[in-house]
Amino acid sequence: MDTYWADRAALEWLVELGATEAMLDAPLNRYDVPEKIATPAPLAAKSSPPPVPVQVEVDGAAEAKIDAAGAADLDGLRAALMAFEHCDLKRGARNLVFAEGDPAARVMIIGEVPERDEDRAGKPFVGDVRILLDKMFAAIDLETASKVYMTSAFPWPAGLEPPTAKDIAMIKPFLERHIALANPDIVVLMGNTACQMLLGQGGLMRLRGTWAEVVGRPAIVLNHPMQLLRNPSLKKDAWADLLALKAKLEG
Repeated sequence: MDTYWADRAALEWLVELGATEAMLDAPLNRYDVPEKIATPAPLAAKSSPPPVPVQVEVDGAAEAKIDAAGAADLDGLRAALMAFEHCDLKRGARNLVFAEGDPAARVMIIGEVPERDEDRAGKPFVGDVRILLDKMFAAIDLETASKVYMTSAFPWPAGLEPPTAKDIAMIKPFLERHIALANPDIVVLMGNTACQMLLGQGGLMRLRGTWAEVVGRPAIVLNHPMQLLRNPSLKKDAWADLLALKAKLEG
């Protein structure tokens, strides 16, 4: 009974190949006359096939909370994300986009869902976006290589569609644990996804420049560098927000 479905599939495959007769393991001389014809035993009652096993659905969000809480440090959190298999977005990713910069920095930047180039590099903020980000924070004396810690709202890209509510529920515990372990003085949210995950609301143009609290730390919403590249007229507001961030750090 344990191999019923496998045996049945093998038999159906042979029938499709054209098999019309079941052969024995050893040759049988059908012209031999048996000394005594045995009376056939009564047929046993036909038993029903075993039920098809039903896959139990796993609560990915609950598993994520357990895995994230069990991470004692940033290396442990990275390992937990590498081992997490319940988010479908991971199957389409090339690399884990975890973080870059100094984990001991006072400022932690949380970007958007990784783009294709970020997925290839396994780093947040790459290419022209990184060049502009470096210039933005250098203008307020925060070199991204040594005084800023950067990560993405999601560790894997989401393709053309934004992450679903189910995806957000699974990744949010990891992101909150990431902030707690890095322990920055200020969190900078760059992107709608980060705002939705940590503030419970979107609308970057409406939220930019505002302060909130994230995992017990002050957080400010800034325009993503990609927005500034597409619409340079937003740079004036971005500069004002950067000055507000600098004032917060100094005061």
